[in-house]
Amino acid sequence: MTEAVEYDVVVLGGGPAGENIVDRTRAAGLSTALVESELVGGECSYWACIPSKALLRPALARADARRVPGLAGSVAGPLDAEAVFAHRDYWTGDWKDEGQIDWLDSIDAHVYRGHGRLYGIRKVAVTSPEGEHHVLSARHAVVVATGTRAVVPDLPGIAGARPWTSREATSARQAPGRLLVVGGSVVAAEMATAWQALGSQVTVLVRGSGLLPRMEPFAGELVAASLCEAGAVVRTGVAVEAVVRDGPTGPVTVVLEGGEALEGDELLMATGRAPRTEDIGLDTVGLTPGDWIGVDESCRVTGYDWLYAVGDVNHRALLTHQGKYQARIAGAAIAARAKGDSPDTARWGAHAATADTAALPQAVFTDPEAAAVGLTLAEAERSGRRVRAVDHDLGKVSGAGLYADGYRGRARMVVDLDREVLLGATFVGPGAAELLHAATIAVAGEVPIDRLWHAVPAFPTISEVWLRLLEAYRG
Repeated sequence: MTEAVEYDVVVLGGGPAGENIVDRTRAAGLSTALVESELVGGECSYWACIPSKALLRPALARADARRVPGLAGSVAGPLDAEAVFAHRDYWTGDWKDEGQIDWLDSIDAHVYRGHGRLYGIRKVAVTSPEGEHHVLSARHAVVVATGTRAVVPDLPGIAGARPWTSREATSARQAPGRLLVVGGSVVAAEMATAWQALGSQVTVLVRGSGLLPRMEPFAGELVAASLCEAGAVVRTGVAVEAVVRDGPTGPVTVVLEGGEALEGDELLMATGRAPRTEDIGLDTVGLTPGDWIGVDESCRVTGYDWLYAVGDVNHRALLTHQGKYQARIAGAAIAARAKGDSPDTARWGAHAATADTAALPQAVFTDPEAAAVGLTLAEAERSGRRVRAVDHDLGKVSGAGLYADGYRGRARMVVDLDREVLLGATFVGPGAAELLHAATIAVAGEVPIDRLWHAVPAFPTISEVWLRLLEAYRG
């Protein structure tokens, strides 16, 4: 190893959370080094949020257009798949990160490409692709932001079947004739939507009772119904026991519990995520390789005064926007501690990641879109609170009817009856994701129902559903 190069902060992992840490610490005047083994920008930029939404947007726009009088006949044909892929490739920068590097150079952050590992207290060792070795030393903080990887269950035959994960599903350049999707998660629902629209015959196999199990049950039900109307098959309560691939390029067969066999041209395993911590040197600082990393409200690792973990790797919320939020919190805390301040008593609680538990928003870009924040009814009831759910048919809102003929959707708000504030809200319907931030403000701000009455929705918009929900609550 070479002699250690010293920085104020060393960040291990250059995805959105890592980038935001760098942005905040550099803005505070702290010298910062970023270590990345793949592409700066991370999973979200190249294999998740960005490419998936680029694939989905044409599918959703076509679906919306088909519900608009005077336009429906003009969009009856198939999508131009090559144009969709070109749009996706543009938004991923053709899987090159020069733009991200230029930005880091502009703020005078130092980038080390290669595999980084913790190397004892306040140190990170980096091995470059060319075999060069560097040791980076941090005066104030090391931040782990290595994210997660797709989990593929250890089924008989799975290795030889070469299944897709989310990476292949978002970067493929040709629609498979038949796509088998295993899982009921957001990845499963979104990629089933995208590839069915791009020309694949999609079959979704869900072990549980439905899609999107972390949302209100009606969200998964509406999305599954729409997928089936588009020509996909959604089967619930089924388990895959084995997988067989017929030769290097032949079809793939999944064997279900009970012996039934289904054949496809590609298989997507959308079966969860695991932390990318198995080979980052956690053992050198007394932590367990392969584990999630526990943190406090400022994202400082429990029991350490110099080590932080932000984004998916701490398991608080596996969402890009939450990882970026955590990075802003942790960056401010690192800067405050570096200056000798006490961030834990900072004004407005600026150094506490409270949104990870109180107001966690998520949007699923299926057709229809599903968006939720805070607690579901079941979660609220399990918490022991006295609660009430209020539902409304989104299709009966005048703005929704104008948005699309035959608009189908549903809205729910979950109210704490003792405090009369919202604990959660869910919206499902075309364009429903744009309702989410208003709900997030209401939940995060604990806005009393009496005050929400005075937040008047514009007419005629889909957001008028807020008025209908409040009217139903008051009875």
